[in-house]
Amino acid sequence: MPKSPAPRFSFINKVSASNKIPRQINRNLIFNQIRTRQPISRADLARVSGLQRSTVSLIVEDLLRERWIVEGSMGRLPRGRRPTFLNLNGQRSVLALDIHPSQTTLAVMDLSGKLLSHNLIVLPEDPQKVIAAIVDAIGKMIAANSDRSFDGIGMSVPGRFGLQLKESNLGKSIFAPNISWPIGQIKSRVEEATGLPVVVDNVANACALSEVWFGESDGMHDLVMVSVSEGIGTGIFANGRIVRGEGGFAGEFGHVQLDPNGLPCSCGSRGCWETVASNRAGMRYYAEIANKPSPAFEVLLGLAAAGDPAGKESIEKMCIALGRGLHMIATALAPTEIVVVGDITPLWHLVGPLIEAEMRRRPLVKVPRLRPAHEGNKARLRSAVALVMNENLL
Repeated sequence: MPKSPAPRFSFINKVSASNKIPRQINRNLIFNQIRTRQPISRADLARVSGLQRSTVSLIVEDLLRERWIVEGSMGRLPRGRRPTFLNLNGQRSVLALDIHPSQTTLAVMDLSGKLLSHNLIVLPEDPQKVIAAIVDAIGKMIAANSDRSFDGIGMSVPGRFGLQLKESNLGKSIFAPNISWPIGQIKSRVEEATGLPVVVDNVANACALSEVWFGESDGMHDLVMVSVSEGIGTGIFANGRIVRGEGGFAGEFGHVQLDPNGLPCSCGSRGCWETVASNRAGMRYYAEIANKPSPAFEVLLGLAAAGDPAGKESIEKMCIALGRGLHMIATALAPTEIVVVGDITPLWHLVGPLIEAEMRRRPLVKVPRLRPAHEGNKARLRSAVALVMNENLL
């Protein structure tokens, strides 16, 4: 029989534990209190965590010995011993890759999710040269940051990797209809070239973790992350973890058919949600309305913001289609909140009300909160930190 996977605990637990392995969860708690409240003293850690000072001291010493945290400045008190403040180790970093079909953003992030440097990699047209180009860019980024320590590489990808592949490291992706190059090989190729552990996950799943780790979600309520880009992906966070489903396929709402007579989709079906609500759909609407080729989606957003009639109408049609799909998600899953990440979020003051109005136009048993991801599209890069830390720290 195959071995059962080791128990894993969510890195966003905010209460102390009393079960058979409390130290692991309490270590989780202390690390995150330091991350969110740094600089912080040991005494304040005990106060905000609810743990005994002796327990806090033991965990802090472990984290100091392993160099996840460092001691910094000393505080001042009216009397008594001056406390020493704790901070995350600023030299420890994560390499982040936000992968799109034709380009990839490569960044260096610290453990708090701060962006330290980044490059845009335009991917070669030859599918067989794409991974080599990414590996080369990673090598150059590591060399340019030789003063830093890298704990791993996190990648958000527009596809689903089967759960069994994570353990066997086979070079095959399960479902990535918008990618024409062999993305299933990227994990093993990058690990072999760099010697660093690589954690790969679907962009929507990764951004859901990022939202809990860095964002406005408390991690105690269910949420659905909707990634709007070349396609549409969804990540479901429920009961303190990502919902993956059989084989890791859960969350492919972008390929739910809305119109059986609709346009062909990259997945082989017709009329899927992403054919009417993705960035590509917005660009297609503009070409139809303006009777000329659409500019890049970022330019199209600028036209809409400036009041260009064709730009506004195309983005409005896209928003209506997004709202219809979000009604489907709200009806099926009843999450506490739905969070949107993608290029469209900087215009949330314009697009948010349109999307929400369409979502609410039909009856809902439970109306979720609808909002953009914390700090917008940066969630795609910061999700790499959440992926690596969830895999390697605890």
